[in-house]
Amino acid sequence: MRKVLLTGFEPYGNTPTNPAESVARALDGTLVGDAEIVSRIVPNVFFECIDFVCAAIAEVQPELVIMLGEYGGRAMITVERLAQNFNDGTRYQLADNAGNVLQGQPTVAEGPAAYYTTLPLRAMVKAMRAAGIPSDISDAAGTFCCNHLMYGVLHHIAQEQLPIRAGWIHLPHLPSVAALDENLGAPSMSVKTSTAGVKAGIQAAFEHPKDIDEPSVSRLQI
Repeated sequence: MRKVLLTGFEPYGNTPTNPAESVARALDGTLVGDAEIVSRIVPNVFFECIDFVCAAIAEVQPELVIMLGEYGGRAMITVERLAQNFNDGTRYQLADNAGNVLQGQPTVAEGPAAYYTTLPLRAMVKAMRAAGIPSDISDAAGTFCCNHLMYGVLHHIAQEQLPIRAGWIHLPHLPSVAALDENLGAPSMSVKTSTAGVKAGIQAAFEHPKDIDEPSVSRLQI
């Protein structure tokens, strides 16, 4: 059976419940067409997270790797275009879950400046919007663990010349997290809606080995 590896980060920082973990658990074992979703919950720790997902790739042997994370402050599901070889958690005043704080270090020494996703961004966003779920393309995955993991996994796939397409989807806060004093005013999205959006995106990724050649109107500036 065809497989998609779906990863979601564990809680971190001011996020006691990570929507990425919630959605990954909700979709684990479900079918999208003739493909099975296999989910893994990833430690929110620099470098360790890359090793964890690369080991899962070797175990699962997926056609697609879709990684999930939270982007607090965004109101839509966003599919990331690229990951950069640069880490800076200090700008967010965040350490990873092992207490590591990176500022300016690369993910891969002497590695390329960036990697582009190999997922069909426009097709995925179109499918999510058709399902009634707000979504957009983003050109900025941040400089914390999400960008770090996306870069590391795309680098691994490129170096090993694996026949795998991979990329990143960011999710808004859960309502319960947006209701916390430190997050008041932040937009949110329910697990049910985020799960439906991710599933629609996965389906579109399988249906479109190459992206569709039509515009995707954006409201994001980055």
